[in-house]
Amino acid sequence: MPLEPKSADLPRIRGALRFYQVCSVITGVLLLALVGEMVMKYGFGLELELAGPQGFLAFVPSDAVTAVNLSTGILMVHGWFYVVYLFSDFRLWSLMRWPFWKFLLIASGGIVPFLSFFLEARVGREVNAYLAERVERDAARAAEPTGANA
Repeated sequence: MPLEPKSADLPRIRGALRFYQVCSVITGVLLLALVGEMVMKYGFGLELELAGPQGFLAFVPSDAVTAVNLSTGILMVHGWFYVVYLFSDFRLWSLMRWPFWKFLLIASGGIVPFLSFFLEARVGREVNAYLAERVERDAARAAEPTGANA
């Protein structure tokens, strides 16, 4: 029998879901930017430069970066935000009391391009459906008579 979230945790699950969804979208966008940057860097030998001699934003050869290297910035921002994404994943996973494989699946959304967008939608539907069913079930239990009529 799978574990169910504790009744006391039900109000916190909606907030954890919202936090996860926001982190999922941000992480997905950053991952796509990182993939694009990696293609430009390793496929064409170009890096994204900010406020350099080539203009406000320009791709320049890797050995000619003289201003702010946005390619490195994208890499660092995605890496640090992935940690926040993992925290949001862990928080939702622990409140929902899911099996460990589900934590690993959701965590992979930050390292597999486009996966975070699919998981955000799927996990959101799953959690909202569970919460609606749980509220209905708890209301039905509360409405049952609790007397010695058995």
